Amino acid sequence: MTSLGSQPVPALVGDDHTVGDGPLVIEYSDLECPYCAKANLLLGGLAVRRVFRHFPVVSKHPRARVLAHALEAAGLQGAFWEMHGSLYADQGHLDDPHLWERCERLGLDVARFEADRRSDAVAERVERDFRSGLRAGVMTTPTLFVGGRAHPGVPDARLLARLGGG
Repeated sequence: MTSLGSQPVPALVGDDHTVGDGPLVIEYSDLECPYCAKANLLLGGLAVRRVFRHFPVVSKHPRARVLAHALEAAGLQGAFWEMHGSLYADQGHLDDPHLWERCERLGLDVARFEADRRSDAVAERVERDFRSGLRAGVMTTPTLFVGGRAHPGVPDARLLARLGGG
């Protein structure tokens, strides 16, 4: 494992949520964080291999952990990235009735979604991501790891250019 100062660079895990091809970007994100939503928009237009990891900051975003569980539950039905995009696209509507509407629009089984998002397995998955972020030195969201270096905050023009976006 490579190190980042005194902190380990996050290693890929077999069940990481990944999308795209190109330079590897490991992102620690909070689904209620407006800066994470902005980073999501910026990264969405780049040819990168994104790895999403949960880092719910419940002290600032009280529904962050609930939303992380909801995203994992959607992922169990094959709709991780679709739910991911939906949550970031409309952060003003994140309570349960809106989650259920999203599930229906995505063709998910709402009863299964509800059972899965309350399961111990989903809670452990989210907690594992969070712990890996703490071990890697994540202190804010979003935090992106590119080429073994942490980039806290919304990606700046230099990082976007390095990733092929400018």
